[in-house]
Amino acid sequence: MAKKVEAMKKALATGKPFAPIGVLIGFEITALEEGEAEIGFYASDKHSNPMGTLHGGVLCDVADAAMGISFASTLEEDESFTTLELKINFLRPVWTDKLRAVGKVVKRGRYVGMVECDVTNSKGDLVAKSSSTCMVLRGEQATGR
Repeated sequence: MAKKVEAMKKALATGKPFAPIGVLIGFEITALEEGEAEIGFYASDKHSNPMGTLHGGVLCDVADAAMGISFASTLEEDESFTTLELKINFLRPVWTDKLRAVGKVVKRGRYVGMVECDVTNSKGDLVAKSSSTCMVLRGEQATGR
């Protein structure tokens, strides 16, 4: 198991927010294993766009968090990463509902990895499908990240 996932699990056990963006938007990490992370999120009126449905940017952020955390869980202590590309397909509208975003590392190479995320509603229907390409950073590139 990568050393990062151990540290991430210890941090989660304290009950402290893992990332400030999670507090701002209102999502939480509900499960974490090496290469996989689950985010729980309750979409409410405060997350809506002018048409009254969940804003796509918020949905994208929740998927991005699930993918980023799942990829981060594969890193060693001296490694960090950055996202090179992010794609999302919106498949079903959401108004207010409990959502579940599961990010899974598809391929983790030495320098580049691919991650996917399924976002489902409380009925288990697929709301969005997302993918991301991540680059592993080491040495000076990883400093301060």
